[in-house]
Amino acid sequence: MCKALTIIVFIAALLSAQDSGATESGRYDADQALKFSQQAVGRVIGDYELLDRQGRVIRLRSDHAGRPFVVSMIFTSCHHVCPTTTKHLAKAVAAARDALGADSFDVVTIGFDVANDTPEAMAAFARRQGIDDDHWRFLNASPENIDKISADLGFIFFPTPRGFDHINQSSVIDRDGSVYSQVYGVSFELPWLVEPLKDLVFNRPSSAGHLFAGLIDKVKLFCTVYDPTTGRYRFDNSLFMQVFVGATTVLAIIYFLFREILAARRAKRRE
Repeated sequence: MCKALTIIVFIAALLSAQDSGATESGRYDADQALKFSQQAVGRVIGDYELLDRQGRVIRLRSDHAGRPFVVSMIFTSCHHVCPTTTKHLAKAVAAARDALGADSFDVVTIGFDVANDTPEAMAAFARRQGIDDDHWRFLNASPENIDKISADLGFIFFPTPRGFDHINQSSVIDRDGSVYSQVYGVSFELPWLVEPLKDLVFNRPSSAGHLFAGLIDKVKLFCTVYDPTTGRYRFDNSLFMQVFVGATTVLAIIYFLFREILAARRAKRRE
């Protein structure tokens, strides 16, 4: 059973299991713990083999190439924190899809308890959490690959008498397979997940060098905003209209000045 701890103390304890983060007095250094987790940002993850719910081989990086994706790690025998975290993530993912597009990014949940997190167990876990999303995979892997994936993501876990202690973390991965940002906590504010995804989705390499496509992406990037009163994202074209009106006004002033300059020159020639 997952052990609910505060984020700072939890991260500090986890760090000690892998990076000797304890001080000489035996106390954990929270700053070093957070640093260890954040060191994964910018790191390219390996193209490891995993198995999906049907037992098919999935490659972590190449099978998601060209699309941002989110990685969460759980263990299926957890009865509280992992299910709660996954259900909260599902709500955030649904809101993100509404704002960014239904197929704009993928989600991957990986079971790190290799002795128990079989494809069947991962499938059952997904059903219990009510996950029905064509772009969300539930995967398991060999002990060696779980260790490598955990290291790449800055994810730390270790066994306890009641199961495992682990950091509650979702990692946002960019199109090239690099860790773009980390989202911490059993529950988190919606923008913590959506904002980095928004940056990745609306800064498409395919739009670079194409004026119209690039303009559309920029408008979507700046006009897709979080509304704290509803707890949802919405498209707000008021900023775009302000920019449009401002640009139109500037162009009108330039046009007026240009006409006045031409009129003055014509008048001077008549003299």
